[in-house]
Amino acid sequence: MHYINFRFAAYCTLFLMIISCSTDKKQLVKTQTSVLPISDTYQSDSLIENFILPYRTSVQKEMSKVISYTPIDLNPFDGQLESSLGNLLADLCFEQANPVFNKRTEKNIDFVLFNRGGIRAPIGKGAITNEHAFKLMPFENILVVVELTGAKILEMVEYLNKSDRAHPLSKQVKLHLENGNTALFTINGKAFDRSKNYFVLTSDYLQKGGDKMNFFANPVSLHELDYKFRAAIIDYFVKTDTVKTQLDERFKRLN
Repeated sequence: MHYINFRFAAYCTLFLMIISCSTDKKQLVKTQTSVLPISDTYQSDSLIENFILPYRTSVQKEMSKVISYTPIDLNPFDGQLESSLGNLLADLCFEQANPVFNKRTEKNIDFVLFNRGGIRAPIGKGAITNEHAFKLMPFENILVVVELTGAKILEMVEYLNKSDRAHPLSKQVKLHLENGNTALFTINGKAFDRSKNYFVLTSDYLQKGGDKMNFFANPVSLHELDYKFRAAIIDYFVKTDTVKTQLDERFKRLN
C-alpha cells in the first residue's frame, strides 16, 4: 500500500490556516479538479511503514490462526436448493443465537433464513482460519429475530419458490415443492400452521428488505440480539474441532 507524503500535507494545512487569518474577504471565483492516481511510482513513507508494521504483523498472525477444520470443501453451489455451506451457516447461527434469544425472551427461534448472496467466499477442505470467517462474512451484519405471522411465512415460501436459489435455511424446516405447490412443509417436525406466529432468525440487512426479502418487514415483533453474524461464525468454529454438514433435502423440488 502506498501513502501520500503526510509531512507535505501538514505544511499545506498550516499554510492554509495562516492565510485564513487574514482580514481580507475572499470570494471563490473558480474551481478546478484533477485525478491524482497513486501507483507504484509513489514511494511509501518509511516512518509510517515502521509505525504500522507491528500492527500489521499482529493482524496477520491473528487472521492466520487455525480455529477449526473441515473434511470437505464447503461452497454455496453444490446443491440446487440447498448447499453444504448454506446449511452449515444457518445451522450454526441457530445453535449460537438461540440461547441468547431464549435467555432474553424465554422463547425459542423456530428456524433460520439468510440469502445466498450473503455468502461471499467458499471454504476449502482443510484448516479453517479467522481469515476464512472474515472472507465468508465481510459485512458488519447483526443477527435479529423477527416474529412473523403464518401469512408472512407463506410469502416467504413463495419467495423461495420463485427465487429458485440455495438460500441458507436451517434444518428445523422441511420444505418440498411439487409443481410450484407445497407438498411438504414442516417446522420443528410439525406441519406448518397458518394461524401461528413463528420466530425467524435472519440478519438486520435482510430484515430491512435486502435481497427483496420484503416478508421480513413490519414483523409482529423485532428482537436485535447485539450479536454479529461473523462473531457467531467464529464462536462456532472455535468451539468445534471438525465441522460437519451435509445436503439433507431440507428444501427441494419433487419434479
